[in-house]
Amino acid sequence: MTQSIYNTAADLGGTYSLLGAASLCCLRGRLRWAEFVRQLIFVGWESMPVILLASAFAGMVLAVQSYYQFSKLTVENLVGLVVALSMGREIAPLLTALVLTSRVGAAMAAELGTMSVTEQVDAVRSMGVDPVSYLVAPRFAASVFMMPILTIFTNVTGILASAWMSIYVLRVNATFYFKNMRAYTDPWDITSGLIKAFFFGMIIVSIACYQGLAAKKGAEGVGKATTATVVGSTVLILLADFVLTLVFKALVG
Repeated sequence: MTQSIYNTAADLGGTYSLLGAASLCCLRGRLRWAEFVRQLIFVGWESMPVILLASAFAGMVLAVQSYYQFSKLTVENLVGLVVALSMGREIAPLLTALVLTSRVGAAMAAELGTMSVTEQVDAVRSMGVDPVSYLVAPRFAASVFMMPILTIFTNVTGILASAWMSIYVLRVNATFYFKNMRAYTDPWDITSGLIKAFFFGMIIVSIACYQGLAAKKGAEGVGKATTATVVGSTVLILLADFVLTLVFKALVG
């Protein structure tokens, strides 16, 4: 038990240290720009199909559940409002982060883990090159940059899918659907979700890169690094979501 707590604390400290070092590299412009562009495509464009599919189904499920609850109170026209607020504040950033954790975070941990156990990272160090600026910084910058953008697509897709389900399947009045959505949704509802997405992106890439660089013992170590990335990122994302929600509530109300 004590050893497990110690290892967890060491991992958190290492992840925090790597986050700081990668942030400094990005702020100083010490990036491999070709690799940065490659990571943008990998994190953003190649993740788009699964992001759009997941957000569309999430929006439709949210519409159906909201409709059947509101129909008991004969306020079905509020479905659009609930979907817009839920997607903007919570579901869009959280869903995007969890999808990227399973796809991008796991892939980064496996890639860097393989490089670590095959001593490619040591070879980079032996040439006098900083592994953080060479390997981590492009991945960090691409993930943090793309997370809010992907969250916007998640938002739009979820709301449109919900509108289609509500109007054409559940027969909610289209005029009231969009009128209530516009009347009771303000820019902060969307902005708060994008701020969360920014922090979620940092969490995912920091844990993935740290676990990958720390991998040892061949294929077994790579597998453990990948598993630790997915589990650790998921837990910290949910924790960060809770903390940020409380902070936003205290600051904005």
